Amino acid sequence: MVVTSENKQKIVFNKLGLGLLFLCLIAVSFLFVVPLFWLLTCSFKQAAELFAVPVQWLPKKFSFENYTRMFSYFPFMRYLKNTLIIVFFNILGSTVSSAVIAYGFSRLHWKGRDKVFVLVLITMILPFQAVMVPLFMLFQQIGWIGTFLPLTLTCFFGNPFYIFLMRQFFLSLPEELNEAARIDGSGEFRTFFQIAIPLSSPVLATVAIFSFLRSWNDFIGPLIFLANDKLYTLAIGAQLIRSRLQPNWEILMPLGVVMVLPVLIIFFLMQKYFIEGISMSGIKG
Repeated sequence: MVVTSENKQKIVFNKLGLGLLFLCLIAVSFLFVVPLFWLLTCSFKQAAELFAVPVQWLPKKFSFENYTRMFSYFPFMRYLKNTLIIVFFNILGSTVSSAVIAYGFSRLHWKGRDKVFVLVLITMILPFQAVMVPLFMLFQQIGWIGTFLPLTLTCFFGNPFYIFLMRQFFLSLPEELNEAARIDGSGEFRTFFQIAIPLSSPVLATVAIFSFLRSWNDFIGPLIFLANDKLYTLAIGAQLIRSRLQPNWEILMPLGVVMVLPVLIIFFLMQKYFIEGISMSGIKG
């Protein structure tokens, strides 16, 4: 194959464009990496080094003293256990209930299905602040305030955004699979559990990640509904430390690392399924 001068110029321009693109991506990535790096290094610094002028990017001596003080300064293990309980039931309830509801909106044909689905989507417009007071009054009347039930049991009734993601994914599956299952005498529940669910691992992983992030970082919900310091989560614990007249920043820094690290680990381990679930959820409308 003969490479003309015009083709050489195109190749050079393509390489230059690709190089500039990588430089831009690296520059943008620094906007996200630098705060994380600063948080990590500050977790090993003494209190006097945090506000030193000029800025000290690295501590003079790496010490785990701040991490040991964090465990004794406030009931870290209790707050961590409470957080994990809420996270577990959020992931379980959101994935199971949203999958069942989404399957009904995508594979079952019944009168008014699309209209009901539009109503479900409309509920996504309402911010939590708009329904916060009515929910509190409802949970107070049934005696749920001061328990985990408002933050765990409610997840088993589905989430509009998760239902939308799963419905779009189920629509991307070939309809012939359901028809073949019906010919073989399979009912809808068996088709759902033995065909739809095994093929839906990407979108299930996506919903699990979203549910984990939502419950792990949730602050407003636990603050309103728990009303008991023995049930508080790590997010509330961080706010309690920061809200004091003399906040211990050397304790907040390691706590921030502990709260950010699981999010990063889960995302990097499951990013393949996360990207696949998001991309395939928009194939069909």
